[in-house]
Amino acid sequence: MRLFKDNKPVKTSLFQYTEAGSGEPILLLHGLFGRLSNWHDTIKHFSKKYRVIIPELPVYEKSLPKEGLDGLVEFLDSFIQSLNLDKVTLVGNSLGGHLAILFTVKHPEKIERLVLAGSSGLYENSLGVTYPKRGSYQYVEEKVRNIFHNERVATPQLVDEVFEVVNNVRKTIKVIKMARSANTNNVASILDKINVPVLLIWGKQDKVTPIDIAYRFQDLIPGDVTLHTIEQCGHVPMMEHPEEFNKVLETFLIQTSDFVLSSKGA
Repeated sequence: MRLFKDNKPVKTSLFQYTEAGSGEPILLLHGLFGRLSNWHDTIKHFSKKYRVIIPELPVYEKSLPKEGLDGLVEFLDSFIQSLNLDKVTLVGNSLGGHLAILFTVKHPEKIERLVLAGSSGLYENSLGVTYPKRGSYQYVEEKVRNIFHNERVATPQLVDEVFEVVNNVRKTIKVIKMARSANTNNVASILDKINVPVLLIWGKQDKVTPIDIAYRFQDLIPGDVTLHTIEQCGHVPMMEHPEEFNKVLETFLIQTSDFVLSSKGA
């Protein structure tokens, strides 16, 4: 399904993704139970000036050469290479933020900016581990609603998508493995290796990665780190407050354009 009329959904033997726009590339990385549609308002806004790409992370569909986050890092590297991208801006939510951190540290030469929204990596309130309770729609619905401050964002369609995953044994096993990989992969000791502009966008009512974690990221990442908190917002700010999210991200992209230009000339 198309996110909006001008996007370009692509499916190959190795990758499934959608993209829109042209210009400087921005990659949007979803979370553990995320979908391409989580970024609907983001891609619609930024594709006017940028090439926006959203890969479907193989969290529970495809097998990875390596399990856990290490496998996702290799997957993302292969994906970026397949598109012949030189440098990219990574924007990651939840597990996608965790992946973005690990990729930035491992491949700093490929990153222009790093944007984290409710990222895992320092602390997770049982990220996904308690979700797989098969057969209980009410339980899954409650867990999905808990992600947001405004429970109305947890639409029946969104709940249905998660319910389908947790009632599929194969997918459930992969989700549990990925969640455990994230919960045991603490990035505190490697954050000092990040040397690109960083933006943190956090919901003040985030119950999965509480706001204190945003301040820890800000303290541990050296250099140019901007933190923006959003009131009345949970774990997925680009869905709950898309206008504010887009405004903050756009300002950050403009303010750091000089850094990007200088890094390309280096």
